Amino acid sequence: MTLTRARAACAHPALPGVPRAHFGELLEELAPKWQAARESALRERRGGDRKRAADAGPKQQLVFADRLLATLVHLRLGLPHTALAHLYGVDRSTISAAIREVRPLLAARGFAAPDRPGVRLRTLEDLFAYADAKDVQLRIDGTEVQVRRPSTHRPGRKAFVSGKKRQNTIKTTTFSDPQGCTLFSGVVRPGRMHDETAVRTEGIAEQLRLHPKVKTEVDEDYRGLANDFPGQVSAPPKKPKDDAPLGEHHAWRERRRRQSSRRICVEHTNAKYKQWRPLQRFTGRRETYAETHLAIAGLVSDRSARRATRRKPSTELVLARQAVC
Repeated sequence: MTLTRARAACAHPALPGVPRAHFGELLEELAPKWQAARESALRERRGGDRKRAADAGPKQQLVFADRLLATLVHLRLGLPHTALAHLYGVDRSTISAAIREVRPLLAARGFAAPDRPGVRLRTLEDLFAYADAKDVQLRIDGTEVQVRRPSTHRPGRKAFVSGKKRQNTIKTTTFSDPQGCTLFSGVVRPGRMHDETAVRTEGIAEQLRLHPKVKTEVDEDYRGLANDFPGQVSAPPKKPKDDAPLGEHHAWRERRRRQSSRRICVEHTNAKYKQWRPLQRFTGRRETYAETHLAIAGLVSDRSARRATRRKPSTELVLARQAVC
């Protein structure tokens, strides 16, 4: 396959997972950063300024647009570097180097803020400051991805064994708004660590103390967080005792249904990540998982922030027909 046909095939939105207009924006945003990083690396390797013109010397096998396309296709479909190298007619090391260069640029972009073009949320401090300023009620939930098992006799080997899935996993925490748009996704930790532990060690609880007006919806795994911040964190209501009146059980089911309806959007957000092959089952090095996750989550946030429909979901119970007394 010629290079022109390879570019045309990889540029189809079905392969990189982004529309052509979005790819053009990524190209315009990341090309100067990649060029600056490349010039800095060349200067450090030379030990000084360049002595020849910028276009002198051997030509690059892949321009930045091809490198960005190859990285997006790899993130979307999980294609091996060898397959992409055969598609572009280059050596595998060329594709590997391109992905190593472009993936950090995608991971460092941050997350798009809905209805705020140009604003990117890169840290937990940015997230809670945005939620406080815009009066956004957050949804918090964790997700885990199966990874390769660490080598035998390696320190920390048991830390990745998840108690829920009984597999070697890595967990992350997702924050979304009531519309299901990704506002932040990170807090990467081994699968053995409980969600409540990550909340206390990664600074989420501290941010809630600093921003008392920010409110969140969580599931049962964050019960301790709801106990510490009863006015800010809403968890599922506790089940009444078995000998409680029947009316209390019905009221508990209705309150639980409404709380679940308010929180389910963050579950849908986590499901969008699973549409990208590396986040279904990560087969690469665990050291690169956090970078891969941030790159994919940032692309997903771009798409969710551009949705045309912005509605206010309702959790009220609507009767299909009037009850006859």
